[in-house]
Amino acid sequence: MKTSDFDYELPEELIAQTPVEPRDHSRMLVYDRADRSMKHLHFYDLPTFLRKGDALVINETKVIPARLLGEKEETHVPVEILLLKRLEKDVWEALVRPGRRLAPGTFCSFGNGLLRAEIVDRAPEGARKVRFYYEGVFEELLDRLGQMPLPPYIHEKLADKGRYQTVYAKQEGSAAAPTAGLHFTPELLEKIRSMGVEIIPILLHVGLGTFRPVKEEDVSDHQMHVEHYEVTPEAAARINAIRQAGGRCICVGTTSVRTLETVTGEDCIVKAGSGDTNIFIMPGYQYHAVDALITNFHLPQSTLLMLVSALMGREEALRVYREAVEQRYRFFSFGDCMLIL
Repeated sequence: MKTSDFDYELPEELIAQTPVEPRDHSRMLVYDRADRSMKHLHFYDLPTFLRKGDALVINETKVIPARLLGEKEETHVPVEILLLKRLEKDVWEALVRPGRRLAPGTFCSFGNGLLRAEIVDRAPEGARKVRFYYEGVFEELLDRLGQMPLPPYIHEKLADKGRYQTVYAKQEGSAAAPTAGLHFTPELLEKIRSMGVEIIPILLHVGLGTFRPVKEEDVSDHQMHVEHYEVTPEAAARINAIRQAGGRCICVGTTSVRTLETVTGEDCIVKAGSGDTNIFIMPGYQYHAVDALITNFHLPQSTLLMLVSALMGREEALRVYREAVEQRYRFFSFGDCMLIL
C-alpha cells in the first residue's frame, strides 16, 4: 500500500486557524458504516447518536506549554527549545533551533535567566537531551515562560492557552492536544452523563510525531513514534462490562483508539496497563476495542488518516473527505469533526 493512496486535495483556506466559539458549535459530519450515509450536523447534536449503556472513552492528557523562546548564553543568538518527553526530573528530550549552533555543552537562557538549559547530548532524529537549572517549581516556570506548541499549519497566535486544552485535561505530559476532545463543553458532558452514558478516562501523552508526515513510499516501511499510555484497572473493567452488556465503546480521538487497541487482544478484552506504544493502524487492521469514533479531519498522507481508513475503508474515507471539502468543513486541530458509527 502506497502513501500516495491516502492523498486528497485540500484548499489552504479550509485549514482552521482559530477554534470555534462555543466549543460545541463546531460542525460534525456523521458517517454510518452500515449504510454508508452522511449527515451534516453540529457537535451539540452528539447526544442524539449516543445510547444509555454506551461508554465514551476520553484521553485526559494535558498539553504542557512546551515551546521555550530564549537566547544562547554568551552570543545572545535567539534559540527555541521544544520539549518532547521528560527523561528524568530535570532532563528532557527536545527539539532545538538552530540545531547547528546548539551542540552539547551549550547553555541557553529563558526569562532573563529564570530558567537555564544545558544541551547535554544528541538524541535520535535530530533531537537533544537538555538539562534545566532553576529555582522554585519547574512546572510553574514553564507555565509562565512557555508557549503552547501549536501545529506547524496554524500560523495565528493563540489568544487563550486554554483553548488548546480539553475541558477534562488532567495529567500533564503532551506536546500536542488530543484535538477531537476540544469540542466538548462541561455542559455537554453532563448532558451525556445524565443519559446513562459512562464517560471513562484513559491516558496517552501525545508527541509531536503525530504531525510527522509519512515519507516512505511503502506505508508499511513507516516507523511510528513512541507515546506513553495508561489504562487503569477500573477503566478496563468498565469498558469490558459495558461491551459485554451490549453497549458500544465510542472513542474520542485517535489517541484513545491507539491506547485501547494497544491493550486489547484478539479476545476483545481490554487489559489494564501502562507503558509505551508505537502501534500503527492502517487498512487491513482488525479493530478489537473500538465500536465508534469521534475524530477531526486529518492531514493528507498521515498515519491518522490511515487509522480512520482502517475503520471505514480507504475509498470510503477519501469519499467522505471529498464531501467535507465540498461542504467547506474546517480541517485539522481547530477544525470540525466526524462521528464514525
